[in-house]
Amino acid sequence: MIPIHALSAAITELVQAGRTPADTLNQVVENVGTALNADRCFLYVRQPDQGRGRTAFCWRKNETIPDKNTIQPDWQPDTKALPAEDPLIRAGLAMKPSVYVDDVETAGPEVLNRQFERDTFGHRALIHAHIQKDNQLWGILQPCMFGRARHWTDEEKTQIETILPLLQPVIAAYVAIS
Repeated sequence: MIPIHALSAAITELVQAGRTPADTLNQVVENVGTALNADRCFLYVRQPDQGRGRTAFCWRKNETIPDKNTIQPDWQPDTKALPAEDPLIRAGLAMKPSVYVDDVETAGPEVLNRQFERDTFGHRALIHAHIQKDNQLWGILQPCMFGRARHWTDEEKTQIETILPLLQPVIAAYVAIS
């Protein structure tokens, strides 16, 4: 397990290792999940120029953690309905900063749609980390917890924000060949 203070260095090393984009991104979600001691971590990747995306990578701490149709094998077109229903995706598409939710049950409606989060993901705490470049959303890294709230520390936030720009070129390479 990678300690949280070493996460950005580990991801930098991983990105520079020359592995395929898919192998790199798969390892990223595992490294982030384990460093945060999260229950699950997934990566939603986008082709911003084509207005579509999909959840392509998912890591779970163990088999008891839900993965409720997490991986999307096919690219999904962006819709106007999802941003209208989900303030988190709306924030990502609007180039807003990442969102750190300590407790889905107490977060306000300006932050998230509680019922949508319950029905779609079932998590209790999450990070909605926006991977952005040139005014485009390239992906969302989402570590989360089930069954209990969790406070995300300043160190964890700093490590996550440090790795996000490292992931964009890998996602761009991945979507170019997918």
